[in-house]
Amino acid sequence: MTGNTKQGSGSASRLFLLRHAKAGWALPGMRDFDRPLDATGHADAEALGAAMREEGYVPDITLCSGAVRARQTLEGIAGQADTGRVIFCEKLYSEDAAGYLALIQQNAASGSILVIGHNPMMEDLASAISGDGEPEAQAVLGAGFPTSGLAVIAFRGGLANAAPGAGYLEAFHAPARG
Repeated sequence: MTGNTKQGSGSASRLFLLRHAKAGWALPGMRDFDRPLDATGHADAEALGAAMREEGYVPDITLCSGAVRARQTLEGIAGQADTGRVIFCEKLYSEDAAGYLALIQQNAASGSILVIGHNPMMEDLASAISGDGEPEAQAVLGAGFPTSGLAVIAFRGGLANAAPGAGYLEAFHAPARG
C-alpha cells in the first residue's frame, strides 16, 4: 500500500485516531471525567479542524468519548470541519486499546471513522495496528502521542480489516507548539 491512499479510491478506508486536546488539571472536588479544555486545547482543536478540512479528512462517523475534554475537542473540530455522524461512547473513557479496536470493528461498515479518545489507549492502538507507514509519520508517532495528535491510518478492503499490524500510517498531525 502506498502512502498516497486517498479516501474514495475504493481500495482503502481510513481510521483517524485523535487524542483529545489539552485539558486543565482537575479542580478540587472535580472528577477527571469532567476536566475541560484549557485555552491551548480550544485553539489546538480548532486548528486541527481547519487542518482536517484542508487535507480532505472527512469521517463517515465519529466515535467520541463522553468525557468533557473529548466532547469539547469535537466541538472545536466540528466548527471547522465535517465530522460525519457522531456517536458518544462512554466506553472510550475506560476501555483499553483492545476495547477501542472492538468498537472500531463494530462500526466497520463505515468507510472511515474518527475516534476521539484518551491516552495511553490512542498511542497503544496506533502503534499496534500500524504495520507500516510513512517514515516521517512513524517517527512522530514513535516520539509519543500528544494531545490533539491525529494518526491517519489506512486499511485495504475496509475497516473490518482493522487488526494489529494491518494498517498503514499515512500521516501523523501534531499541534505546533512554540
